Amino acid sequence: MLLELKDVHVHYGKVEALKGISITVDEGEIVTLIGANGAGKTTTLKTISGVRPVTSGSVTFRGDNITSLPGHRRVERGLSQAPEGRGIFPGMTVVENLEMGAYARRGSQRKEVPADFERVYQLFPRLAERRSQMGGTLSGGEQQMLAIGRALMARPQVLLLDEPSMGLAPKLVSQIFQIIREISAQGTTILLVEQNAVQALSLAHRAYVLESGLVVRSADAHSLLDDESVRAAYLGGAVGSGGSGGSGGSGGS
Repeated sequence: MLLELKDVHVHYGKVEALKGISITVDEGEIVTLIGANGAGKTTTLKTISGVRPVTSGSVTFRGDNITSLPGHRRVERGLSQAPEGRGIFPGMTVVENLEMGAYARRGSQRKEVPADFERVYQLFPRLAERRSQMGGTLSGGEQQMLAIGRALMARPQVLLLDEPSMGLAPKLVSQIFQIIREISAQGTTILLVEQNAVQALSLAHRAYVLESGLVVRSADAHSLLDDESVRAAYLGGAVGSGGSGGSGGSGGS
């Protein structure tokens, strides 16, 4: 397997946000985490990327224990995240934001950066049109494209996506998910947290359901999409509607 969390506990002060979760992600997969607000989905991604320290348990990537590895070293190893809320640099241009995504590239890898710019521009033609524009003046959809593009500039083996459709109009949501499919088809493994549970389960190979910091279900994504109890709890009873996915947002999870 490419990525594994084993019996991971994470605290925010005295509050236990993750209570011993175990998940795996295999090479080439799209795996999604679904659950209500506060379930621990965003905390899981932050733990993988090194933003949140682990109280106990382990994070393994490509067979190496990276539990104590600093976040920037994880980027160098092949983990990259487009965070919830996008987190772009508003006072920097599109090009400068993308260059920040490639900051960890060294030596011969630097020679490949121009090709990665072109890859991002092919996936997101709107960014090519606005390459000299300040990030803070972009629309919400364009900022989401920029956040994903910046993460791709690190050439990740695993791309962590946290709520990529949040706040976007339905047409843009469909566009973002189509681009995620393309990124997967190009060979990047994806771990996705997404409020639109219908879209997420339709896209993913496998899924984990989180509740209060625990994994309570794990299965093939399409089987969860057809499961009545999951549909009632997280999909608003509206499988196939492409709707908002009921209570599947992450909020402060």
